[in-house]
Amino acid sequence: MSLADACDMPVERHPLVPPRPAPAPETMTALGRMTAMRESVIAAWGQRAYEEDIIQGRFFGRSSFILNTPDAIRHVLVDNYENYTRTPSGIRVLRPVAGDGLLISEGRAWKHQRRTLAPAFTPRAVATLVPHMLAATDEAISKIAASCTEPVDLREAMQRMTLEIAGRTMFSFEMGGHGATLRDFVMEYGARMARPHFLDLLLPLSWPSPQDFSRARFRKRWTAFVGTLMAERRAAGKNQDAPPRDLFDLMVAARDPETGEAFSDEQLGDQVATMILAGHETTATALFWSLYLLSLDPASQEALAAEVAGATVNGAQDIERLKFTRAVVDETMRLYPSVFVIARAAAAPDTIAGLPVRKRDVVLIAPWLLHRHEKLWRDPNAFIPARFMPGGSAPDRFAYMPFGAGARVCIGAHFALVEATLALAKIIGAFRVGLIDREPVIPVGVVTTQPNRSPMFRVTPR
Repeated sequence: MSLADACDMPVERHPLVPPRPAPAPETMTALGRMTAMRESVIAAWGQRAYEEDIIQGRFFGRSSFILNTPDAIRHVLVDNYENYTRTPSGIRVLRPVAGDGLLISEGRAWKHQRRTLAPAFTPRAVATLVPHMLAATDEAISKIAASCTEPVDLREAMQRMTLEIAGRTMFSFEMGGHGATLRDFVMEYGARMARPHFLDLLLPLSWPSPQDFSRARFRKRWTAFVGTLMAERRAAGKNQDAPPRDLFDLMVAARDPETGEAFSDEQLGDQVATMILAGHETTATALFWSLYLLSLDPASQEALAAEVAGATVNGAQDIERLKFTRAVVDETMRLYPSVFVIARAAAAPDTIAGLPVRKRDVVLIAPWLLHRHEKLWRDPNAFIPARFMPGGSAPDRFAYMPFGAGARVCIGAHFALVEATLALAKIIGAFRVGLIDREPVIPVGVVTTQPNRSPMFRVTPR
């Protein structure tokens, strides 16, 4: 079966509609909605949020706006982006792991960090890191093959693989000695630090909430751990005449093109922490959901395998020919965007789509809603990779934004797409994957768009 034949099969005529959380009742009280958000943000939105252009409401005495129109989103993220900053609750949640790094910095500090980091994430720089990605992927495939006579937890396997990729691309060393500790930090953060409490939402940022004291203790231990990794990498040294071999080399050598300023040790630590933690977890989640969808849609899985068959996957240059694989990744990130909501607070009065916005009003741009909005997509809840194949109608830049948009678009977007596409191609090229049980896996919005459970897979060598 050719790829063209596979793409014309029932994938289009009878598209898969994977399970999702039911929309919240429109009559849900504010307290009930907040309680639901503690468990999963995406379960707290009602059906109106998937149908209307703008949802206006109240949030702790301020107006709130959910934006579902590309023009309004463009205004907030591009035309007047300096007027919209992270919310206090967002900063509280992210600061324990990101410090004052690129993820939550604002103003001049953010511009300095963005300019300085940009050269480390160009396509040319990312291409030098691909051998690290492929080596870790091949090792993960070997481990899966060795145990594939038993049920396989592919979510855990993807987390371990992307953690190894993060360690090697950042430091050029294996994460075996540190992987368990790092995974413990990830699990602790997700379970205890990442869920906003009532006082996190109510108190101004200058007033610490009870949860902030726990976050500060976590931050101290996390920073010390990252410092240990950096010290180990520095002890390994670098040949002064050799080109950069990893992200750490690139970030140490980076200079602000306007001021010539390098990162301080503290700033470098915040960038390293952000890239390792955020980078590995979001890509692992995207790969898990890709494998889950392909297990539910054998025709798409075989189409991807046909694309990969008979050719090696050994470099960034292969991305160009892996068109259907990339389409599967794109469609997966539409249905399960890792960043499910972008929350911003207005720093000054503004007008959005004719609606007055006051200082400190909250603006929400939710890729989860946007990517499933009934006015923006045909069969919005269906898995149809063909919609991202070349020759199709490209979605509006502000209707599909798995990595954000505008000046603050994710700096690691190209890195993540290369990693996910190559890894998915190699995994499906090596194995046929299927679910052992048919109990629905429901997405949960906490930190990233996570599964509510880790299903077991049957993995068979091709």
